[in-house]
Amino acid sequence: MDPKRELSSVDLAAVVGELSDLEGAKVDKAYLYGDDLVRLKMRDFDRGRVELFIEVGETKRVHTVAQERVPDAPGRPPHFAKMLRNRLSGADFAGVSQYEFDRILEFVFEREDANTRVIVELFGEGNVAVTDGEYEVVDSLETIRLKSRTVAPGARYEFPESRVNPLTVSREAFDRQMDDSDTDVVRTLATQLNFGGLYAEELCTRAGVEKTIDIADAGESEYDRLYGAIERLAIDVRNGAFDPRLYLERDDEDETEDDSGADDEGGATADTDDEDETEAPGTPVDVTPFPLEEHQQAGLEPEAFDSFTEALDEYFYQLELAEEEPADSASQRPDFEAEIAKQQRIIEQQEGAIEEFEREAEAERERAELLYANYGFVDEILTTVRDARTEGTPWDEIEERFAAGAEQGIDAAEAVVDVDGANGRVTIELDDERIPLDADDGVEKNADRLYTEAKRIAEKKEGAQQAIENTREELADVRERKAAWEADDEGGDDIGGDDSDEDEPDIDWLARSSIPIRENEPWFDRFRWVQTSDGFLVIGGRNADQNEELVSKYLEPGDRVFHTQAHGGPVTVLKATDPSESSRPDMEFPETSIEQAAQFAVSYASVWKDGRYAGDVYSVDADQVTKTPESGEYLEKGGFAIRGDRTYHRDTPVGVAVGIQCEPWTRVIGGPPAAIADRAVTTIAVEPGQFAQGDVAKRIYRELRERFSDESFVRKIASPDQLQHFLPPGGSRIAEE
Repeated sequence: MDPKRELSSVDLAAVVGELSDLEGAKVDKAYLYGDDLVRLKMRDFDRGRVELFIEVGETKRVHTVAQERVPDAPGRPPHFAKMLRNRLSGADFAGVSQYEFDRILEFVFEREDANTRVIVELFGEGNVAVTDGEYEVVDSLETIRLKSRTVAPGARYEFPESRVNPLTVSREAFDRQMDDSDTDVVRTLATQLNFGGLYAEELCTRAGVEKTIDIADAGESEYDRLYGAIERLAIDVRNGAFDPRLYLERDDEDETEDDSGADDEGGATADTDDEDETEAPGTPVDVTPFPLEEHQQAGLEPEAFDSFTEALDEYFYQLELAEEEPADSASQRPDFEAEIAKQQRIIEQQEGAIEEFEREAEAERERAELLYANYGFVDEILTTVRDARTEGTPWDEIEERFAAGAEQGIDAAEAVVDVDGANGRVTIELDDERIPLDADDGVEKNADRLYTEAKRIAEKKEGAQQAIENTREELADVRERKAAWEADDEGGDDIGGDDSDEDEPDIDWLARSSIPIRENEPWFDRFRWVQTSDGFLVIGGRNADQNEELVSKYLEPGDRVFHTQAHGGPVTVLKATDPSESSRPDMEFPETSIEQAAQFAVSYASVWKDGRYAGDVYSVDADQVTKTPESGEYLEKGGFAIRGDRTYHRDTPVGVAVGIQCEPWTRVIGGPPAAIADRAVTTIAVEPGQFAQGDVAKRIYRELRERFSDESFVRKIASPDQLQHFLPPGGSRIAEE
């Protein structure tokens, strides 16, 4: 039996019933793993920290997760995660509902400034759409444009066409649905009444009705029993009368041992078998909110749980462990790569924590400085509040006065966004920053409080830095054990030798079950870049500021500068040397590198945006480029002047591919296809098209994940946002191979 990877409509009805108990919990933070797993970290008054997982990819699930099973936070939040944080941080979870009996959940979050609806589609390709309180889509993981419905930013969210809800269907409607069918009973329940295959069979079993009986042969008695079984199921769902089960399927070897143990009168073998059952009870294949007679008849082993969300957490955790477990662990080398990757993820998380501390401390300092920069304005607000309190004015009336002043257009009143009488505070907004102020204190004391908080946060970095050092020692220990193993194991594994040995024979990276992570952050990573097939670096500016920086800071004698004849192209530099090396004015570049640099320049220019497949590019030596205009000329930011002759590369074809590199570093690379072909283990080419950058990046991400046996590897080193950095501005589509 294949393990279940998607929750059914009945499952979701149970999930809704249990998650409703979390109403009132506050959202702390949102995360996005890859392009299909959303994590919401929340705080509940009774339960403390709560982790909600929403996955809509190949696995489709919604449930809470035990804290110890939460994966490390991704290093850099993508755009979708940032948007979720902006809308949900500090919001109250107001409830969750299931759309009719479909596999769609709607989560509602309330905050003073805006309400947000997160709509989770757990059917088809899966999707998460974030809308405002009026169902206007703010953003979605997938953009959907069909004749029947549209899910896209700026559009009103459209639910799929309504289907029959079998848990609320009347007897008359039930009879009509059954009578209109031209197949057997179980298929009718599965399709016409939307129960799906498993619950359709379960209802037949509970009702004592033959599954394969043709509808034409089913009479009033069969209808009565089936409808009665449906009613009982509906009552259990409505009343939350769940009795969850996780079902395990034992393999043949375990069953054989069980039989031999049962026949052993001595007892010793039976004891051994009992231990085996405890250590390896079997493979998880299903999890349900109720015990199912179908699974009992199939011989599956049930495990009871107090709540369905707890059972879901355990099921998907065990499923992941079962899939990661090697077929013959005794004959395989230790998975040093996984250990190394784990320590590297911990270091990344700790470094992210330090960065977060720095950002939080800087944010507090900036708020303090904003108070001083608007001293008179802030003092006016605080004085108004103190004077009113001295006169005995209630807090509610003070809030009403500010609201009235805001309606009259008074700046100071408009800046007040909240009056908290219980704590004696007013919250103001300056330059889009919300700053709570103690009404009894002046500007100086409020600013000093913010500076003190910034200092306290900054001091937390020391503990995180010490933790990083400890983790680095553990990482070094793993690498030493790995080196010792490989020195003793002459046969080696499929890599053999040191990971950094570039002379290794060909490795089938796509087929490897575990790929070691080797990260680096080169100085040019923030620019557009590619290394030509000859090993020369090509860098280009992403905007006017970077164009300016490339010409003024990184352009050296011997470099070659490329630019499109059309306006609006990036500055592209073919580097003769690294900035840390001595310049080489006499450098002669191979023709292949020149061609690839020219293609790089034309592909990331307006030529691609315009949907054209070729354009003219010119190149000049570094000493022909100047930031000094002729008399009477004016250079815009990011612009430059050319002196002397230009070499033209006519009708240079556009061309971009994105791929994954596995050695010497594991990272995303992109650029002209010929430049990355030998460095990437797999690539996907794109061409001018009608799809937005973000949508194309998501499709590429999913395709790359499917190509690697180690699916977690792509999640560790890539994200749709990172892939998007290598895509040209404007519309694109994946090129046909």
